[in-house]
Amino acid sequence: MLAVFKRETRSYFTSVVGYVIIAAIFAFIALYYAANNLIFASSDFASILNASLLVLLFVLPALSMRSFADERRNKTDQLLLTSPVSIPAIVMGKFLAQLVVFLVPVAFSCLLPLTMCLFGDVSLTSAFSAEFAFFLVGAACIAIGTFLSAMTENQIISYLATFAVLLVGYMMNSIQSLFTSGNTMAFIVFGVVVAIAAVLVGLLCKSLTAGSAVFCCGAVVLILLFRLRPVWLLNAFNQLLDALALFQPFTDFVGGMFSLPGIVYYLSVVVLFLFLTGQALERRRWN
Repeated sequence: MLAVFKRETRSYFTSVVGYVIIAAIFAFIALYYAANNLIFASSDFASILNASLLVLLFVLPALSMRSFADERRNKTDQLLLTSPVSIPAIVMGKFLAQLVVFLVPVAFSCLLPLTMCLFGDVSLTSAFSAEFAFFLVGAACIAIGTFLSAMTENQIISYLATFAVLLVGYMMNSIQSLFTSGNTMAFIVFGVVVAIAAVLVGLLCKSLTAGSAVFCCGAVVLILLFRLRPVWLLNAFNQLLDALALFQPFTDFVGGMFSLPGIVYYLSVVVLFLFLTGQALERRRWN
């Protein structure tokens, strides 16, 4: 893992990619900081990071898009997958290298609340807890981008797919407010989920029978819930939308609370997508 980590970290800092990403993230944070905290004399630094979340949607896909897509395009993934390095070590090495790049602007931004102490009283606890949450949000976005990069050999497709997923997560609160028509909308959405799951199972198992079985079983369960336990279906639907709201847990930190569920949520997203990345590479290694 250490060899992969060093190689990836060196590649980011021997090209302009790492420096552009660091400069872009810190520039927007500093811009919001100057406008809100210095000009308008606000002591709320967490709101600056909340406003900077939109920047992550554009910048972090550029950081993660090359992690595996570039390897596949250059055919160097074959050397990587046949090397005496385990799949989890490869995934973690690349992921940690991206985290190092993202950590640099976050570390620089930690100096900004300290400068505010020169002008008055500032809640450093609230500021640094928001910084920690901001880092976790970035880590979750990078994990999602790493997985999508492993699914394609085109960096542009990887960037656009990651941006689309993060945009949906960013707008999920607005989307959720539209899906308030009750059990019918929940039934339709879960029907689509069952169909997608059936297609994925059929592709992974290379069996039409397996995909059809998953679809039939899922459809039967969904119809029974819709008829017999509609409240369960609606509650599951709301929980699904809450889970897809990637940036929503960050608002607890902006409000001054140190949210343990928010930390668990972001760590779970990181673990889930790194696991999926490993499974995608494992399947490619043996195929």
